[in-house]
Amino acid sequence: MSQTRQNVIFGKGNKNGGIFIIGEVPDRQEDLQGRPFVGKSGQLLDKILAACGFTRDEHVFISNIVKYRLPENRVPTSREAAVCMPWLLKQIELANPKIIILLGATTLKYMAGPEYRITRERGNWLNLQNRLYMPVYHPAALLRNPSLKRDTWEDYKKIVIKYREVVNPDHYSAYV
Repeated sequence: MSQTRQNVIFGKGNKNGGIFIIGEVPDRQEDLQGRPFVGKSGQLLDKILAACGFTRDEHVFISNIVKYRLPENRVPTSREAAVCMPWLLKQIELANPKIIILLGATTLKYMAGPEYRITRERGNWLNLQNRLYMPVYHPAALLRNPSLKRDTWEDYKKIVIKYREVVNPDHYSAYV
């Protein structure tokens, strides 16, 4: 598996920012740059975060279930996720975020369990391992299906409101 990658990508951002975002796996662009979410999905994620008044440098840390690029950007197998999961769980433990955002169905499956469905759970707070999780559609899904953007914006508004409750009551967003 490691022969398909240039870099191992553990994550990037402010580990003390209060929000921990989890994606699936790095894509080609992320692998080349050694940073998570730098391609088209990452650019869309940055726009969403900016509308919420969040930045990577101040408010969020971004990581993935699997820490290296997979062939053809495919979905990780259970074995691949299991190999990387201890690293991710340690990152979460060390960062101790107040809010964890799960990007997409695969991330929800590996963090919450195979019985969870993104279409059913998105936009609803989950309390798992005594932490608040918000499943949302992955930015790549929004690029493929722009009609999901409205629901996603409603989900992120809930995140801003919760951030004000549990992290910073004075957090500013021009849109929420």
